[in-house]
Amino acid sequence: MSHYLAVLIFIFAGTGIVLFTFFLSRLLRPHNPYPEKNLNYECAEDPIGTSWFQFNPRFYIFALIFVIFDVEVVFLFPWAVAFGQLGLFALVEMVIFILILFFGLFYAWRRGALKWV
Repeated sequence: MSHYLAVLIFIFAGTGIVLFTFFLSRLLRPHNPYPEKNLNYECAEDPIGTSWFQFNPRFYIFALIFVIFDVEVVFLFPWAVAFGQLGLFALVEMVIFILILFFGLFYAWRRGALKWV
């Protein structure tokens, strides 16, 4: 039971330290709000229009496809370094892995997810 008590004490101590730090920063920081400080800010440009508009989900899908193929390279590099010791079984596994990813790329291409316009 003492192990659970130690965990509980650490949870309360961690929460207390975080809350105390938030309280202390709120107490010490300067508070001078003005209208320009509350404007939306992006790339040093003044905002034009409202910030509540919908993005085209195609951008997110395009980014996810990029991340998927970036992760593929992360898996492919160590395999290529150790290819001499792995043998034929690892070659077959990597070919299947790459085929599955290219099937996904082909599917996204056929569905029009890669069209930027």
